[in-house]
Amino acid sequence: MSMKHLSKGSRMPSPNRGKLRLFTNKFCPYSQRVFLTGSRMPSPNRGKLRLFTNKFCPYSQRVHLVLDAKKLQYDVVYVNLSNKPDWLYSISPLGKIPALELENGDVLYESLIIADYLDEKYHQHPLHPKDPLRKAKDKILIEQFSKVVNTMYKILLTSSRNNDENRDIIMEGLETFEKELAHRQGPFFGGAVPGMLDYMIWPWCERADLLKLFGNQFALNKDKYKRLVEWKGRMHEDAAVRKTLIDTESHIKFIQSHRAGIPEYDLISG
Repeated sequence: MSMKHLSKGSRMPSPNRGKLRLFTNKFCPYSQRVFLTGSRMPSPNRGKLRLFTNKFCPYSQRVHLVLDAKKLQYDVVYVNLSNKPDWLYSISPLGKIPALELENGDVLYESLIIADYLDEKYHQHPLHPKDPLRKAKDKILIEQFSKVVNTMYKILLTSSRNNDENRDIIMEGLETFEKELAHRQGPFFGGAVPGMLDYMIWPWCERADLLKLFGNQFALNKDKYKRLVEWKGRMHEDAAVRKTLIDTESHIKFIQSHRAGIPEYDLISG
């Protein structure tokens, strides 16, 4: 599929006879099939995984990363989280995403549960360590990272004035992961290649630069967190990460819309 951006004053491209041609816009929810209140549920493709997701949902991104790292084929259904379609509750009882519909029609939800299922079900490119103790310790670290996540949300999505305290919580949390990388002596937490721990914390590391909108005190000290900075650079080169990566400018626009009370979940949807 070839794509070309056309603007005012540009010439209409010559047609390619015998081939379908779609005129669309990256930011048009109708072109990108974003489902919202009143829309009909798309027909399932039995025998194929189907992920109910949204581009700006970091929990959904976790599942995309696992699916893409394992090179699994799957369909995607983008959901508008401000105006959820009624049928979403028949898929996910709490109306939450990500939700993964399996080949037989069964549905799983909650990102960590889905990620673990996929790693156990599909043995190609295993993401969890084989050693049970290492696997357990990685899960503990994923749980510890939730403290960083919760504090990030306090800063990004609320009017919290305790930014100095919040900064200390985040930096203390990141220090744990800096030391862990030093202890493991590998480029990734998973060793030579990213593993489950890398992918489960990545969505919020991708969004970390947004914190600088609230003051330079959130800028990461590149000397103190040298390994994490290098890790982030290497993660940007990973094929699965590149498939889900959203540029910082788009993240900023989304966060600003969310803080204004009108989150633009459809800003990027395909």
